Amino acid sequence: MTDLNLYEQKKVAVIGGGAAGMMAAIHAAYMGAEVTLFEKNDRLGKKLRITGKGRCNVTNDSSTEEFLQNVPTNPRFLYAALNRFSTSDTMDFFEGCGVPLKVERGKRVFPQSDKASDIVKALACRMSECDVKVVTDKITDIDIVDGEVRGVVAGDKKYLADAVIVCTGGRSYSMTGSDGDGYKFARRAGHTVTELKPSLVPIVCEGKLCPRMQGLSLKNVSMKIVRRDSGKTVYEDFGEMMFTHFGITGPMVLSASAHLPDISDRIYEAHIDLKPALDEAALDARIRSDFQKYNNKDFINSLGDLLPLKAIEPIVEMSGIDPRKKVNSITREERRALLGAIKCVKLSLMGFRPIEEAIITKGGVAVNEVSPKTMESKLVRGLYFAGEVLDLDAYTGGFNLQIAFSTAVVAGENAAQ
Repeated sequence: MTDLNLYEQKKVAVIGGGAAGMMAAIHAAYMGAEVTLFEKNDRLGKKLRITGKGRCNVTNDSSTEEFLQNVPTNPRFLYAALNRFSTSDTMDFFEGCGVPLKVERGKRVFPQSDKASDIVKALACRMSECDVKVVTDKITDIDIVDGEVRGVVAGDKKYLADAVIVCTGGRSYSMTGSDGDGYKFARRAGHTVTELKPSLVPIVCEGKLCPRMQGLSLKNVSMKIVRRDSGKTVYEDFGEMMFTHFGITGPMVLSASAHLPDISDRIYEAHIDLKPALDEAALDARIRSDFQKYNNKDFINSLGDLLPLKAIEPIVEMSGIDPRKKVNSITREERRALLGAIKCVKLSLMGFRPIEEAIITKGGVAVNEVSPKTMESKLVRGLYFAGEVLDLDAYTGGFNLQIAFSTAVVAGENAAQ
């Protein structure tokens, strides 16, 4: 137990009541600080409640080395934070709060209840136990005098603070309150904010194929992202995806978006294999079996056992076979054309959906202006940053929430020192 009499109790203000903000507040309070958390929404963890389709992929049960391989932007900055608060520390924290966890495919960690609200409740309860004061007010500025933090401003009211931790998130999911305030605070304090782009975001596709298959959700399919000019595969994955009125989305698509710097020049195609578990010989055998079963049917009425209903007409068109041709008269070459259509649905990629629809924001407060060991600004004493507001982002799988937790723990502890 820390001896609180060794130093004067510090006042710490935390801006933002999301994953990073709540974790920072808790750890600042653990160190004996008087902590006030400011959240402009009427409840805490609004974005956290909807992550992972409401299940909350809280972390990834991987080693530090594995973890950093999934961080494309500034991974080295995270070494100290991950060493201080690792993925196993996150798991221990929540299980210690009474939230049993489970590990799924890809080492993704979820609450056993599959309820993101349990994660939010755990953080809120721990804050309450630590006497963190929560103020539902919108911070409009940080009071900085002679290069040192003095407090925060909400409207006409000033709150004194020895340290301020900015945990405002990015610009993604703006409906949850992530409207970019943190970037404004950082710029006013003299910080550089790198270009903000959407990441882990749905992809817009050209043509009418996606609208025709709108709402079709696929599991256990594979996808390659291929450059049209060279034929080079730049990304491939296996898993789930969904067709929408504008293009494609789902876990596999969101992951792909993080690997693509820009697709507005339309040089990329998605190649989707609807039957990746079957090689061409096995799929051909399956098609022949179905054709034998529906020998006297029209071609378009023979694919119900093989394909989802919404995919049948588009695949028939791609195959070039007359939909009313009798199955018993389909040639070997036509059957090969059908096989090719099933194994490679081609979509031309046009661009990303708006940043407001992204799961995370790529870009943020430049990390070379922040201490990786303390998360304190190198420009302003007493100013700290944690979570998505920093220029850090990772792939899907619980990595981005872990970044929020690790940087928040470091910021909270050091702000209270």
